[in-house]
Amino acid sequence: MATRTLSKPDIDPDTAWTAVLARDRRADGRFVTGVLTTGIYCRPSCAARHPKRENVRFFATGPEAAAEGLRACLRCKPDEVTREAAALERALRLLDGAEAPPSLETLAATAGYSPFHFHRLFKRATGITPAAYARARRARSMTMSLATEPTVTDAIYEAGYSGPARFYEDAKERLGMTPSAWRGGGRGETIRWATAKTSLGTMLVAATARGICRLSFEEGEAALRRHFPNALIEPDGEAMADLVRRTVAAVEAPDRPHDLPLDVRGTAFQEAVWRELTRIPPGETRTYTQIAAAVGRPAAVRAAGSANGANRVAVLIPCHRVVRGDGTLGGYAYGLERKRSLLDRESRREP
Repeated sequence: MATRTLSKPDIDPDTAWTAVLARDRRADGRFVTGVLTTGIYCRPSCAARHPKRENVRFFATGPEAAAEGLRACLRCKPDEVTREAAALERALRLLDGAEAPPSLETLAATAGYSPFHFHRLFKRATGITPAAYARARRARSMTMSLATEPTVTDAIYEAGYSGPARFYEDAKERLGMTPSAWRGGGRGETIRWATAKTSLGTMLVAATARGICRLSFEEGEAALRRHFPNALIEPDGEAMADLVRRTVAAVEAPDRPHDLPLDVRGTAFQEAVWRELTRIPPGETRTYTQIAAAVGRPAAVRAAGSANGANRVAVLIPCHRVVRGDGTLGGYAYGLERKRSLLDRESRREP
């Protein structure tokens, strides 16, 4: 039986069926599964027994499926996805606009759910808890405030922290640099670097005391100084020998998990995108639209692309696994040949 092409161009029937078989929650809201023999339509993640492939048609939305005479599944309630997306948008607007982080109870009431249900919904959609999102937002505000406020203390209160103690508690987990270093554009931070030969070309590895802050190809000290203009940049191949060796191994086998320490920071949205990139299985790809939907911002496709491009640690955060909606490779900071090589290696990995 012929299958209907979905309205959304980045999802074809084969991709949709794979998501259904995996009960992939990240696909919820991007399409619904119509089962012709039962006359119902479901979320991709529906827990019901899978229908036969020949009895399935895919629709971009519930109303499209309803127009063909199908009714919503009472088990997975696919039309609730729209309600959930609207609820998340209301909660995110409150989080983004509040001077002080709202309580979980307040956020849940705004969204129209119980605190427990909302907490689970928020984490499933964004990959982080509401509290973690609020901390990330305040840290981003702090970074901006440090550049404009006359003192660090003023910046702390301007960013919405209740006091210096709370800020320093968060800073230990997120910033990696002292507040004064942030105000000075990294001044006082020491970044050591070294290069090594790999099958993908000459690799540069740069690290702070906390972890790798840049992994790139065919770059040297001049590029590091552009990215970290006020930090102390020191070549130190001997001290970094073990870290470089482990990084080379990770680059040569991108399909294998690594435990390399990273020191990367971004906005809450960027970090959510980077976290989602690490969840893409080796040998698979996602589109920018899929990544935006997975972090709970389906309309932010362009922003997801920008966040993908802002990744400073190539391979370790696998931005090479993101492709265009039509399946073509798209761009890559270090050239399409490297991107193609990484994807080829991952697709040929042994089970």
